[in-house]
Amino acid sequence: MHIPLLNDIILIFALAIGVVYLCQKLRIPSVVGFLITGVLAGPHGLGLVSDIENVEAMAEIGIILLLFTIGIEFSLRQLLQIRRSVLLGGTLQVTITILVTAIIMAKTGSSWGEAMFIGFLIALSSTAIVLKLIQDRSEVDTPHGRNTLGILIFQDIVIIPMMLFTPILAQTAVNLNRSPLLLLLQVILVLLFVFVSARWIAPFLFYHIARQKSRELFLISIVTMGLAVAWLTSNLGLSISLGAFLAGLIISESEYSHQALGNILPFRDVFTSIFFVSVGMLFNMDTFLQHPLVFLAVTLGILLGKSAVAGLVIILMGFPLRTAVLAGMALGQVGEFSFILSRVGLDYKLLSPEFYQMFIIVSVLTMAITPFSINASPRFARVLLKLPLPSRLKTGVISEPEIKEAAINDHLVIIGFGVNGKNLARAAAASGIPYVILEMNPDIIKEARRDNEPIYYGDATQAEVLHQVNLGQARVVVIAISDPAATVRICDLIRKTNPHVHIIVRTRYIQEIAPLYKVGANDVIPEEFETSVEIFTLVLKKYLVPRVDIDNFIAEIRADGYEMLRSLSKKSPTLQDIKLHYHDAEIANLRIEKGAWAAGKTLAEMELRSRHGASLLLIQRGLETIINPDGDTRLQEDDQVVLLGTPDIINAVAHLFDNINEVK
Repeated sequence: MHIPLLNDIILIFALAIGVVYLCQKLRIPSVVGFLITGVLAGPHGLGLVSDIENVEAMAEIGIILLLFTIGIEFSLRQLLQIRRSVLLGGTLQVTITILVTAIIMAKTGSSWGEAMFIGFLIALSSTAIVLKLIQDRSEVDTPHGRNTLGILIFQDIVIIPMMLFTPILAQTAVNLNRSPLLLLLQVILVLLFVFVSARWIAPFLFYHIARQKSRELFLISIVTMGLAVAWLTSNLGLSISLGAFLAGLIISESEYSHQALGNILPFRDVFTSIFFVSVGMLFNMDTFLQHPLVFLAVTLGILLGKSAVAGLVIILMGFPLRTAVLAGMALGQVGEFSFILSRVGLDYKLLSPEFYQMFIIVSVLTMAITPFSINASPRFARVLLKLPLPSRLKTGVISEPEIKEAAINDHLVIIGFGVNGKNLARAAAASGIPYVILEMNPDIIKEARRDNEPIYYGDATQAEVLHQVNLGQARVVVIAISDPAATVRICDLIRKTNPHVHIIVRTRYIQEIAPLYKVGANDVIPEEFETSVEIFTLVLKKYLVPRVDIDNFIAEIRADGYEMLRSLSKKSPTLQDIKLHYHDAEIANLRIEKGAWAAGKTLAEMELRSRHGASLLLIQRGLETIINPDGDTRLQEDDQVVLLGTPDIINAVAHLFDNINEVK
């Protein structure tokens, strides 16, 4: 039996393997590869898939499944962590973009309803592409990364009211039988249903389903709930895609969301690829080739316009120009939710088929260009910063009263007030070391000021800001930010400004060490290997490797620039093999505290073996390790002794040493 759809799917995925493989080699995101696959395989490309109805069905399925999984992953708690970027930044970016686009479209002859709807489409950016790119660049925790993420989250939320307002903007015969008041009532009922389901119905059902311990039953229940809510919203005249998102949201608020997502995750990448391939299939190559310059000009206009608006919003929020440029250029494209919304607009006659095809072409082009624009954004920011612009725009300059406060000498400069910066500031304060802090997150600054921290707003990539914290008189500078490119630039600028200051840099990955030493860093501490050091330290302690050996091992690794961890060949002797032969034995590491009974006694006087049945294997005394000590060996305060015996024996003699550090 011949199944045309199966044939199309096999061809699509076979082509996708080759295209995505090449994209990965060229460091182009997989999403762009799927778009290219769709362009090549679609009816307007090589014609491998010619059935438009199958293409549209695949796109619809992809949209539903994508939104369902996004809804499961989404959590209202995420808003609290970056609420300023979400609420203020997202609102300003979406509102300004809609208004600017609507005015331009109205000038070209579109009705205000159509113009506003096109503004809806242009205002949204691609969460899938942008998050993938900034995650690959390790920039999620940077100022521009946090602002970009916050605005993207707001866009993912605002798609819901946009879908709800679309029928009102249309004002066509499609919805004349429903008044806006009836539509509003239906929306309220749907939201009430979502709230009740998320709070009571879903947890109750999933509790009883989970008790059966059947993965198949749990998975079927998840899918059924998603389809049921999507069916409900569709019957109410709302978007089926909106229903899929709300169904995922219901599950996300329950304690079973992680298990639900875990069951669906193996399919999520497939669903996402189907969606983006289907979008690429809608790209009409013939239409594009008829007026390529026009399409490229419109694409460039959207990229520049959206980037400018997003950058302006970041500046209005108080961030410097560099952050605004990086965040703005990341948000310049048209997003995947715009494709979803455009289908709704097509159904409501807000878009003509011709305009819809043009919109698809331009949107796909903006997505394809995004990886290159994000890679170019740091260089573009450097060019702009060389222009004669106001210093406050470029640097977020500290105000005059704060400059006077920061006029100290022989002090510590902390750049970045995250976890590492806060811990360092706490230690400096406890030690009486004068310090100042530079930070670019206004929320962090506001909170730190309440604690009377000497923290100032400014972009440390600018020499003016470094001068204002009196860098020339500082003894030590610690750079603890999450932007690798900015870290190298800051380190280079500090070394040129003050050749004698000691620069300590916290970075994430080993490959970032060499560039930092090259520009003048004195010490570079990569979190990647420091985490490894902490882990193997705990492991070695559990295997009772002598503490002095562990300390020496760590010192060698750090002195060697962490090279030993990549070519490790040393082996340290342990006592753990003893337990392999004496299964009922325990090994205890005890320390002799001041005033303990054992302090000053010889092993013969203690009679550990003859009276108690315990064997003393070794004594750790400072840097000296005494193995198999004889009866004349006298114990001293602060000695660490390793005993072998049963748990009862160890407990019986522990009081002789007055303290038990660790019982194995």
